[in-house]
Amino acid sequence: MAETWEERFAADGPSYAAAVGRMGLGEGRTVLDLGCGTGRALPALRSAVGDKGLVLGIDVTPAMLDAAARHGRTDLAALLLADACRLPLSSGAVDGIFSAGLVNHLPEPAPALAEWARVTAPGGTLLLFHPSGRAERAARHGRGLDPDDLLAETNLRAALETAGWRPACYDDAPHHFLALAVRVG
Repeated sequence: MAETWEERFAADGPSYAAAVGRMGLGEGRTVLDLGCGTGRALPALRSAVGDKGLVLGIDVTPAMLDAAARHGRTDLAALLLADACRLPLSSGAVDGIFSAGLVNHLPEPAPALAEWARVTAPGGTLLLFHPSGRAERAARHGRGLDPDDLLAETNLRAALETAGWRPACYDDAPHHFLALAVRVG
């Protein structure tokens, strides 16, 4: 699957770049692509923080990290094999976290959101993203929108606030899902 990921989703590049642009990252910052897969967001993240910034890509799947390396993403970021629920980073180590399509695949998202808050400096940002909206993804899987879905606005807002984030933007459009939160504290 990792081998064909880039080709299957090649058209998503501009939407990833637009999403990263909404994070408000600045030159010299430290940013983490959590669940980076083959690293499709890494070029935009590197551009956002510049040459003096630090970009980290973390994934739990060795095959995805190997594919990211083959696509030259090691020139843009340090790639780390790690569990998104127990990050090998100190508290407040990053200024921003970009995560595409990961949170709804986690067995226990609430503790993961708290862990992500732990490693983010106060005022740092979390961007949850997917290049298609919730309705499109539900239809693709032959079901309707589930009111209990973590990514439903009310549920996500509550989960983020409980974990130490202040929700700042929720945009569930047909062509993308994007939720931006700011680290409290």
